[in-house]
Amino acid sequence: MSNLKMKEAALIYLDRSGGLQKFIDDCKYYNDSKQSYAVYRFKILINPSDVVELDAKLGNHILHQPLKAAEVFQSVCFIAVKTLSLIGQLQTETQINIVLKLSHLPPLPSYSLDLCEFPLDYTSQRFYVMQGIVIAMTTVTKYTQGARFLCSDEACPLSKGFQYIRVHVPGATESATIRNDFLCDLCASSLQEDRKFRVLGDKQIVEIITTKALHAFQGYSNNQPFRFQSLTIFLRVPSGISDNFKCLLSLTSSSCWKFTAILANIFASQITPPGTYNLLKLCLLMSLVQITDRNKELEDCLDILIITSDTLLAERLLNFSINLIPRGIRHPVSTEIFPTLSRNKYGTGAVSIQAGSALLAKGGICFIGDLASHKKDKLEQLQSVLESRSITVYIPGKKFGEDIDQQMTFPVQCSFWSFVDMDSSSRRNAQKINTLIGQMDCSLIPANLVEAFGLLINCNESSPCHPFLPTVQHTLKKAINPEGLLYVASRQFTTEDFEKLLAFAKNLNVEFSLEAERMIHGYYLASRRIRTDSICGSKLSASALKYLVSLSEAHARLNLRNEVRKEDVLIAALLFETSLTLKYGATVFCVAPNAVFPFELYNEEYLEQRDLYLTQCQQQLEQFIATYGPGTTIFSSDE
Repeated sequence: MSNLKMKEAALIYLDRSGGLQKFIDDCKYYNDSKQSYAVYRFKILINPSDVVELDAKLGNHILHQPLKAAEVFQSVCFIAVKTLSLIGQLQTETQINIVLKLSHLPPLPSYSLDLCEFPLDYTSQRFYVMQGIVIAMTTVTKYTQGARFLCSDEACPLSKGFQYIRVHVPGATESATIRNDFLCDLCASSLQEDRKFRVLGDKQIVEIITTKALHAFQGYSNNQPFRFQSLTIFLRVPSGISDNFKCLLSLTSSSCWKFTAILANIFASQITPPGTYNLLKLCLLMSLVQITDRNKELEDCLDILIITSDTLLAERLLNFSINLIPRGIRHPVSTEIFPTLSRNKYGTGAVSIQAGSALLAKGGICFIGDLASHKKDKLEQLQSVLESRSITVYIPGKKFGEDIDQQMTFPVQCSFWSFVDMDSSSRRNAQKINTLIGQMDCSLIPANLVEAFGLLINCNESSPCHPFLPTVQHTLKKAINPEGLLYVASRQFTTEDFEKLLAFAKNLNVEFSLEAERMIHGYYLASRRIRTDSICGSKLSASALKYLVSLSEAHARLNLRNEVRKEDVLIAALLFETSLTLKYGATVFCVAPNAVFPFELYNEEYLEQRDLYLTQCQQQLEQFIATYGPGTTIFSSDE
């Protein structure tokens, strides 16, 4: 009876905490998947305080006997699957693998594991809080989360079904899950693994020492002999991204382009329907993963300027995106973007320097809204910052009671996002200038400012790349049901999933492969040559190569890779060439406006067609480099 009451309490907690709905969504993902699973893994988020208030015995199990508590939730989840017919392939309760994720532990000494205390409690298998310093770590390797075994005797009833399921438990070795000496309980024949049902996960081994051990290295040992011992910890599934994204990454591993295409397709489905504004969404995601406190390189930023006729949707999309990172700043029009001076209000005579939105967005994004809302002097200041990545504040001595003038320079470590309304009244009334093929009329924006932005993106809703009808339908449905999740993608890949993905991707250290490095330099030199004339010189700025490097790195990070490949350079070149075409017109390396997304991504067949198209683009890029790149005779006198 006590076990039954705990199951009832577990079900009530899942229902109240929202865990039941998350479990149902996870089940739907498994049920729709074409992959075979021996074990279905579910993470259940637990707040111990809430559980203890609901049922003290269940709370005690979670804190002190978590393996038994997991069995309670396993039974509840199995009953839910069968009652609601959530996963058609599931046959036995042992196929459900429950992982309890606790929000916290009670702030009591018995829940803290101190490596300096002796003796340590080796017997209890429960949760502890532990702090230390990592002194060694292994690379990430695979381990078996679950496997299916069958009796080797075909006449045995257990040669079919899911009666023999091996599931990894905390503390177990790989050999405890996978071995070749298991025997059938019914006929004593050997068991054989059905490998297509094996479920793998990531593991990493780290060694940590207590922080107190640092005193030994600081000369505080008083010449007394000392020793410290590290503790080995196994981290399971350390990737930091959701299971749905892991599965998507696995299914698209054969291509360097599919994963990011699907990300762009489903991103921000709360704002715009999947399949619309894919080019813009891909660029936003790449910009979001390229800024971090990880590096000191200021040129890693990816600034984006959007030309659009639907400023409302663009603003909503950009506002949604900056909320996915810790330092996403929406600049208020009534305040200043860059630092300003004022008198100290406390009467000390000192000068007060107000930070401004750009400095507050350090390590993130500063979204400055419509460029037309800023005055000419502010735009000139913005151009200077985009080019130098720093801002200098001049402090006149006489004005603030000092004998000499001073100046202070601050690094600006953020990316800038902005947009321009192509249907504004001033633009409609302006005289049209003659433009080249593919060139946008940007006459209302200072040319140097346009050049300072790394990417210029045209989001014209009437173009084939941005179908108008799905957006209208989406807007009407949202008006009727503002909080509703209108698409399957919104349920499978939540906002929280994207937050985790971006947080993980932006901290990846990436390095260029040799062929990628050669391709990016070859494209830069070739593009510089064909956009150079005797009157104006080269139209490519000195920062063009840095932007190409940043774009390539960002695409590799978004693919969750540590290596930049030539396929990443291709996407960077297509995006950059599209931007150059909008600024200056087309050249011999003619890139279509929808080159990165030539087809609407309805299913896997369209992804395959896109891969074939991008492969052809890569061949064209290589031919372009071979013709106009380094080592060729064309324009060799200008090199």
